[in-house]
Amino acid sequence: MIVQRRVVTAVLAATALLLTAGCSSGGERLPGGGGSTAPRGTATATAPSGRASESAPPAKGSVKVLRTVAEGLRTPWGLAPLPGGGLLVSSRNDGTITRVDEKTGRETLVGTVSGVAPEGEGGLLGIALSPGFASDHMIYAYFTSASDNRIVRMLYDAGKPAGERLGAPDTVFKGIPKGFIHNGGRIAFGPDRMLYAGTGESGDRGLAQDRKSLGGKILRLTPEGEPAPGNPFPGSPVYSYGNRNVQGLAWDSRQRLFASEFGQDTWDELNAIVPGGNYGWPDAEGRSSDSRFRDPVAEWHTDEASPSGIAYVDGVIWMAALKGERLWRVPLRGTSASAAPQAFLTGEYGRLRTVVPAGGGKVWLVTSNTDGRGKPKQGDDRVLEVSVR
Repeated sequence: MIVQRRVVTAVLAATALLLTAGCSSGGERLPGGGGSTAPRGTATATAPSGRASESAPPAKGSVKVLRTVAEGLRTPWGLAPLPGGGLLVSSRNDGTITRVDEKTGRETLVGTVSGVAPEGEGGLLGIALSPGFASDHMIYAYFTSASDNRIVRMLYDAGKPAGERLGAPDTVFKGIPKGFIHNGGRIAFGPDRMLYAGTGESGDRGLAQDRKSLGGKILRLTPEGEPAPGNPFPGSPVYSYGNRNVQGLAWDSRQRLFASEFGQDTWDELNAIVPGGNYGWPDAEGRSSDSRFRDPVAEWHTDEASPSGIAYVDGVIWMAALKGERLWRVPLRGTSASAAPQAFLTGEYGRLRTVVPAGGGKVWLVTSNTDGRGKPKQGDDRVLEVSVR
């Protein structure tokens, strides 16, 4: 159900670009452009697409954890860097947003998001800053309410006392199916300044192939919550379908969208998303010989991944793995993997939930050991500053 707003500015319509790019048991999986017959295996990748004009990064990379920025966080999920410094971190179970000083590690409660009803994998999930944050100071959040999953926006006022810096949530989009599992939750503004949201099928497999349902999809919306101009299905917010549980969204340097997705029992996926693409769930998991479905860029056995957040840095997709407890590196040429995925930090920090570019060949990495599936140790959970290449 979409909150009706009749005014969509001409500026938003003019800036809309049609992007032409592109869960697992034990965590929270999906399939993929048809018919690859390449052999399967651990952390496999599709063959390069043959775009000779696009260079590829080195086949092998490196990772170095530079420092722990903050620790002792409770069920952290989303992270959004503030333009003037500071990191906003959402707590799934507490329904709060905290500002972390990335230099000192000091944590300041920004506020509590009203209406959050945490249960299972649901709660306060992804957060994103408005593309006009410098002037409108709006924070967007995806959360599970008592009746659905929804997206709200709130005014952020850094001048108010700690705990009171969030305005009342304004619901811009609602009616996304909720469940104890598979709530999706990642939101991000694309290069076209439109709002993208990864949703889950809430455990009801049939929703993913139903284009009238909001479950098991990637949605593309205006900042006001309307179906974005240029969407593949007129009047619909649906951008892709046949997804199981999308929790990672990232764009490359050519504005092509990639998404990570939980599989069920066999294959987790990284997909290149194209408008109107069908990614197969529940009829296909991983690569498929059915030409109706799009094949993944890379796939992993579910105990090695259960992917959540992803980030694009210098020709590489970095993917945080929950059950797999590792950070995956996927070098790209175009919308294909140019080499086999490479794993880092395996088992060193437990479950990894969110990865966000930090500039200068670095990322912010958020762990997820207090989410009910991990094994918390003293100091968990934390935000890490990580050098990647």
